[in-house]
Amino acid sequence: MAQRTASLGKQRWDMHVDLTRWSPPPAPARAPIIGRYVRLEPLQAGHAGTLYAAASADGADDRFRWLFEHPPQDRGAFADWVDHASTSPDPMFFAVVDAATGRAEGRQALMRIDRTHGVIEIGSIMWGPALQRSRMATEALFLFADHVFALGYRRFEWKCNDLNALSKRAALRFGFRPEGVFRQHMVVKGTNRDTAWFAMTDQDWQELRPGYLAWLAPDNFDADGGQRRTLGACLRGGA
Repeated sequence: MAQRTASLGKQRWDMHVDLTRWSPPPAPARAPIIGRYVRLEPLQAGHAGTLYAAASADGADDRFRWLFEHPPQDRGAFADWVDHASTSPDPMFFAVVDAATGRAEGRQALMRIDRTHGVIEIGSIMWGPALQRSRMATEALFLFADHVFALGYRRFEWKCNDLNALSKRAALRFGFRPEGVFRQHMVVKGTNRDTAWFAMTDQDWQELRPGYLAWLAPDNFDADGGQRRTLGACLRGGA
């Protein structure tokens, strides 16, 4: 068994863990993942209308600044993008659907799916105005992490442009650990991208998961939707 040598946030694990009985996890399925506040639905043509509204709402340039594609310019081109993206096995796109309204308010993907080593990444995140800084966005992240670790993946990654301060701050808030920067990693939209890497492991998730459940619990929010305890406090204190 892996032996802890430090507290969460600085923990290290025995590099000689016996994995002879470990077997590669299955590929994630194109099937809904249901939460309390959101549903993650495999992206399909039916999401194009409300997803276009979320993608093209005020602030679109900022939301797409660090993505590989540009903000959508018209509904027809966006519908074509959805048709193409919905058939991709990797990245595998999901619409983030508000459980209360049924509207697709964002999208995210499972990508760089490596079954051999049990590694998977969340990426291509576009959370529209209704999701930003909300419990729905946090639950969307939680549902992906909980799903992939339940499948048997050992490592869940978050990567972003090193200049994207908001994304790096979000990764830390969600409990990912920074692992360094890959310099001159990509060319995106005609510019260099140094990529900041973050990850959590299955061992990390054992400690993080109770804190997520505590934060997402309805009684953690007041009548106006304000949080009573921050996610950071819940992750540090568990349940």
